[in-house]
Amino acid sequence: MKIAVIVVRILMGLMLVVFGLNKFLHFIPMEMVDGPMKDFMMALIGTGFMMPIVAVIEIVTGLLFLSGKFNTLAATLLFPVMLNAFLAHLFLDPAGIGGSAVLLAMNIFMFYVHKDNFMSLVKA
Repeated sequence: MKIAVIVVRILMGLMLVVFGLNKFLHFIPMEMVDGPMKDFMMALIGTGFMMPIVAVIEIVTGLLFLSGKFNTLAATLLFPVMLNAFLAHLFLDPAGIGGSAVLLAMNIFMFYVHKDNFMSLVKA
């Protein structure tokens, strides 16, 4: 289990840092989507602040995962971003759901591994 946690943590960290930096530096070409997903993405980009915030959250949480410190904080900060990405793909672009589904599953795994850190939140 310890090795699985390290592998998931490092893979998540690398993926998040790379894709977060890509939102600023554009070194990986992005496929253009059509239909409602395109409208959704253009609206996020059009706000001028949403995608940079998502990118910063991805980079920061990726670095936290890579450092091995504050994994609980990183998983907590990342969860709303990954859940939104997963749901957007689920409802607007099911063909592109793979990456967000994998990262969401990894994030839930990190929640499970660190579940003791969350127990104080659910005590009555």
